[in-house]
Amino acid sequence: MQNVAGIRRLARLALSRFPDDDLEDILLVVTELVSNAFDHGRSPRWMRLYLTLAPFAVRCEVDDTAPELPVLGKSRLGGFRGRGMVLVDQLATSWGAARGDGYKTVWAQFNREGSR
Repeated sequence: MQNVAGIRRLARLALSRFPDDDLEDILLVVTELVSNAFDHGRSPRWMRLYLTLAPFAVRCEVDDTAPELPVLGKSRLGGFRGRGMVLVDQLATSWGAARGDGYKTVWAQFNREGSR
């Protein structure tokens, strides 16, 4: 799939059994990670969603071939850029990035108490 909206729809389907509050936060983070890969990365791009129910956890991983790792910028009023990783940092339980052989993976994880 070559567009962010289509990937978001697939993620919504895969995670449709979760409550709207959790789901909307997860989808926003998925959108940010995928958008960053399209904006800053080079192809090929890959996205994976991992899900466990007990304990509840969702992990999104997005790969691209750009060498630069994401940085946590500062959100600023009136600015159109630089908020993505701030949102990821605030919504996800944890996030990070790792270099592979010719690619990088940016990931975000959501952990919640109990199962869903």
